[in-house]
Amino acid sequence: MSTISAALVKELRDKTGAGMMDCKQALTETNGDMEAAIDLLRKKGLAKAAKKSDRVAAQGLIGVISKVKSGAVVEVNSETDFVARNAEFQELVQTIAGLAAEAGGDLQKLLTAAYPGGKGTVDDRMKEAIATIGENMAVRRTASLAVNDGVVADYVHSKAADGLGKIGVLVALESAGDTDKLMALGRQIAMHIAASSPQVVNVEDLSQDAMDRERAIYLEQAKAEPKNAGKSDEILLKAGEGRLQKEFVNQAVLLKQVFVIDGKATVAEILKQAEKDVGAPVKVAAFVRYQLGEGIEKKEEDFAAEVAKTMGAVKQ
Repeated sequence: MSTISAALVKELRDKTGAGMMDCKQALTETNGDMEAAIDLLRKKGLAKAAKKSDRVAAQGLIGVISKVKSGAVVEVNSETDFVARNAEFQELVQTIAGLAAEAGGDLQKLLTAAYPGGKGTVDDRMKEAIATIGENMAVRRTASLAVNDGVVADYVHSKAADGLGKIGVLVALESAGDTDKLMALGRQIAMHIAASSPQVVNVEDLSQDAMDRERAIYLEQAKAEPKNAGKSDEILLKAGEGRLQKEFVNQAVLLKQVFVIDGKATVAEILKQAEKDVGAPVKVAAFVRYQLGEGIEKKEEDFAAEVAKTMGAVKQ
């Protein structure tokens, strides 16, 4: 039996989209015959993945895991919500979320991590799942947070299973206070972040470009009002600072947002109030909020055109 080189395995994988271990096995069984190996993978249904790669995957699940002082979040997409309710897919996302904690927010490191059970890498396992389930799927992104003193709390909205849902949040609280009380507080803050979608933790974290962009918008709106005719840009900008704070800064900055659970105090005030109960000062060091499918351009399907195209293909 001839030796199967890594280059040959890679070539077969590129041609079929099948997992690395499946490619090696197919080449071994066919004594290195590329075409025979392709046919073998097709017969096993493992060459489907490449054909499905151009289909938009905007559904799926957000997976979140917290390990007290560290946590990770991952988005794994599928084509339909039906697959997201599939037990096999849910187990897949939970496992990948667990591995994401070790990847430190590095997507490539996560994809090349060994998948439990001797099934190759995470990327290999995804290819196998595509072939088995029959839909295009992808590990889209990942992030992680960690603290030396404090906790990393998590929250999942629209929960599908443990640690799985449509929105996933991690929030890192730095504090020397009671761990259990910090975790309870952190989960409330994470729930708030899920609902209010802040951009940054502190005012200082807002970029100058973002502030300038908002000021420019408010200036143009002010100029369009008849009552401001003849007023200089300087006067209009100065008058618009209050609106900038209220409509942009107070909505974009986590610590300035009104806490959704309380409805009165800001998040900064809630943290201050919690210090006595926790037993030490509390600081929000960072947060991550993933919402399923955000930023993915979903293909608009023209059903009539699709039918016409199909009928045309049948007639040929």
